[in-house]
Amino acid sequence: MNTDHFKKLLETELIKVEGELKSVGRRNPNNPNDWEATPKAFQADSADRMEVADSIDDYEDNTAILKDLEIRYNEIKTALEKIDAGTYGTCTVCKQPIDPKRLEANPAAATCVEHAK
Repeated sequence: MNTDHFKKLLETELIKVEGELKSVGRRNPNNPNDWEATPKAFQADSADRMEVADSIDDYEDNTAILKDLEIRYNEIKTALEKIDAGTYGTCTVCKQPIDPKRLEANPAAATCVEHAK
């Protein structure tokens, strides 16, 4: 299988997902492989209760969004590593080739359709 096409798709999506991650969070300085949500900045000494509540809501929303984005980010990174290792396009469960149509729909797919459930 020629993986150049899929590598380009994955690299493009990785840039997009990383940009989205940066819009709601930051890399954990203690663990660069982890992302953490960033709260909305406000002046603690002059903040009213509503502003504090809004900040907490924003943080919780960012945490939920970040979780999904981080999963996708890691799936893409793993797929790119598989391309480099020469194992891309093989189901992690049955070790059979993943249908190219599935990879077109989801270039980071790690399993065939049968094992995707």
